[in-house]
Amino acid sequence: MSNCWEFLKCGRQPGGAKVGEFGVCPAATEKSGDGINNGKNSGRICWLVGGTLCGGMIQGSSAAKLDNCTQCEFFKLVQNEEGANFVLGI
Repeated sequence: MSNCWEFLKCGRQPGGAKVGEFGVCPAATEKSGDGINNGKNSGRICWLVGGTLCGGMIQGSSAAKLDNCTQCEFFKLVQNEEGANFVLGI
C-alpha cells in the first residue's frame, strides 16, 4: 500500500525534491482523511484533495479533478487494494 507521492513520484511529500518548486502536496498534510483506506491518511485519497499534482500540473478543486482522477492508475490501484468501489460524490 503506497501513498500517491510514492506511486506517482511527484516529489511533493514533506522533504521531497519538488517541494521548493511546487510546495508540499495538500494530500500529504491533509488530516481529515485519517481512517480512510486503512488509516493511510489522504495520501491514499489524493483525488479528494484539491491542489495535488498530476501529469506535471497542479490541479484545482476536488470537483474539478473528478474526471481525471477516476482514470488515474493510482486511483484504480487503491480501489483494487481496498476492495472498494469508491463513489466520488462531492
